[in-house]
Amino acid sequence: MLLEQFQSFWQRDTGIERALLAQLERAAAAPHAVIISGLRRVGKSTLLAQLAHRLGEHAFYYINFEDERFLGFNAEDANDLYANLIELFGEREVFLIDEIQNVPGWERFVRRLMDAGLKFYITGSNASLLSRDLGTRLTGRYVSVELFPFSFDEFLRFQGYPLPDLTRLTTVEAARLQGYLDQYLRLGGIPEPLKYPDLPLARTLYDDVLHRDIAARYRIEDVRALKELAFYLMSNPAGLVSFNKLKDQLRLGSVNTVKNYIEYLENSWLIFMVNVYDFSVKRQQIAPKKVYAIDTGLANAVGFFFSPNTGRLLENLVFLALRRRTPEVYYYATPGGHEIDFYLPQTGELIQVSQNLAQPAVREREVRALTDALRRLGLKRGLILSDESLAPIETNGFTLEVQSIARWMLHTGSQSRSYAV
Repeated sequence: MLLEQFQSFWQRDTGIERALLAQLERAAAAPHAVIISGLRRVGKSTLLAQLAHRLGEHAFYYINFEDERFLGFNAEDANDLYANLIELFGEREVFLIDEIQNVPGWERFVRRLMDAGLKFYITGSNASLLSRDLGTRLTGRYVSVELFPFSFDEFLRFQGYPLPDLTRLTTVEAARLQGYLDQYLRLGGIPEPLKYPDLPLARTLYDDVLHRDIAARYRIEDVRALKELAFYLMSNPAGLVSFNKLKDQLRLGSVNTVKNYIEYLENSWLIFMVNVYDFSVKRQQIAPKKVYAIDTGLANAVGFFFSPNTGRLLENLVFLALRRRTPEVYYYATPGGHEIDFYLPQTGELIQVSQNLAQPAVREREVRALTDALRRLGLKRGLILSDESLAPIETNGFTLEVQSIARWMLHTGSQSRSYAV
């Protein structure tokens, strides 16, 4: 089994180079384990394979705990596994491990072998791998990396589209880039559905997450209620939701049930819930939250929309680009009733997303909302993301930059970070 896994892994198609590969290489010299977490089928194993080819064929061990032949394996079996690896491949210093969350107590043998000087790169499909108690289990010696579906830049390279020179973009190139963004909005960035568009792979992935990663793992008996909640949330990207209203609307029994199911959906990387920014943590907790899908293509495949819903899906794309950079993403609501789509307190960025600003009433509304928020937060500059870049708007001492979403996503929206602990 170990030989088969290694040979299959080494021979797999490594695809386009992911942006996170550079972060994995930078972490090589540190004694920390590198934890790569993300949605099923988002490319974690491919990212490991890209790293493997940088390391060399004789530099690492590879184990995939998603293999059904590992059923019943637990931490106490690790010594026998390690002995078999040494016998087969000789002594190596790097472990590449897929889907480690399937092994109860995995952190014990990882910590022990780390203490012996071995390096671990670990993937998992459950966000609890990034939870606070992981720091206790690995004594703080890990670096967390979140792998998302393709960024816009990666989508263009995967599809074979030419990357434009943003410093001198012609009118034709700008129009072509907007067309690519429309495709990205519709198709999303999950590799396999993009590679095989005629197969219902997005739906299959979604069902696998609900049944295998959530219902089976958390022993949920009322799967119907879970599916109804997930369907509602995936059909309302960038929408405001209230736990109490969800309980009543979907007849889910209790608010705790709603909270638990949403936590499971978040842990499995299907959705993100975003808090309002407020100095009071209590107000953050009780205020409505905004929901975003892990991928607009997945939302289009499994959700239900009366209309194309382009505006909210564009906001979802912007959220994902921001979330790749930092987990500290909020929306902001002013006492005057204006809502701003995104506020990043660490960098003081206030961002509003508008499909276009052609209508004077829309432009006035967005400017009024953004300037009200800037005044409340003591900031001087804001950003409006729309379908085209325009001259900055100067008003009442505030500067509002206006950038096209496509250009912004290529220039700054594809950044990503790891979180050392």
